Amino acid sequence: MIGAVPALLALAFALTALLYASVGFGGGSTYAALLAISGLDYRLLPLVALACNIVVVAGSTVRFARAGVTPWKGALLLTALAAPAAFVGGLIPLDEAAFMSLLGASLILTGATLLIPVREAQAEAPTRFAKAMPLIAAPMGFVAGLVGIGGGIFLAPLLHLTRWKDARAIAATASLFILINSLFGLAGQLLKQGPTAFVGAMGYSLPLLIAVVIGGQIGSYMAVKVLPKRWVRWLTAVLVLVVGVRVLFWG
Repeated sequence: MIGAVPALLALAFALTALLYASVGFGGGSTYAALLAISGLDYRLLPLVALACNIVVVAGSTVRFARAGVTPWKGALLLTALAAPAAFVGGLIPLDEAAFMSLLGASLILTGATLLIPVREAQAEAPTRFAKAMPLIAAPMGFVAGLVGIGGGIFLAPLLHLTRWKDARAIAATASLFILINSLFGLAGQLLKQGPTAFVGAMGYSLPLLIAVVIGGQIGSYMAVKVLPKRWVRWLTAVLVLVVGVRVLFWG
């Protein structure tokens, strides 16, 4: 039987959503880690984390589309290659030790990528590696499906490093990538675990979904106006690295 959600956990989810939304991501890996630390059955973590991911990035995906900054041809290609792999990843059962190891490693990698400087404008032409981005979309989608995250946190830094597009276009691409991968990964998890697990996870996560809606909206509209964007990224990176080390070495 799943217990009630502690108020502190809901607050942590809201803060995570605020920070991640302010830098263009969903926060799935950190949601999963927070749930793991709280003692929730590890098999339910991807279900809750992916649902929260979808709630956070759905709004930003729509806003990017309405603003006309989404590079649809490139974004849809990357997403179309990654989403089926995320579905397959979601179907694969993992024991607790393997799941927690992958989750912790993903968090540490996520924190490291957040420390990579981001160009705000497209000052230079794309590098020759930009054309190779479709080749790594499927592996990133597969790992995202395994762990129960969207995968945009892996994709976006590589797009920046290769100068694939300008910063706003990359943020829009990452948002769409996270949304679709989360939907496909959740579908795989549902087939693997069945409707009973989903009902239990959603019943437990309702307060958390409300928390990430609030945090995500604040992050989207206000956070970057209060603090410089690089400060928000660094604060998020520190949070993620601390949680990742906690999961990997003291889980």
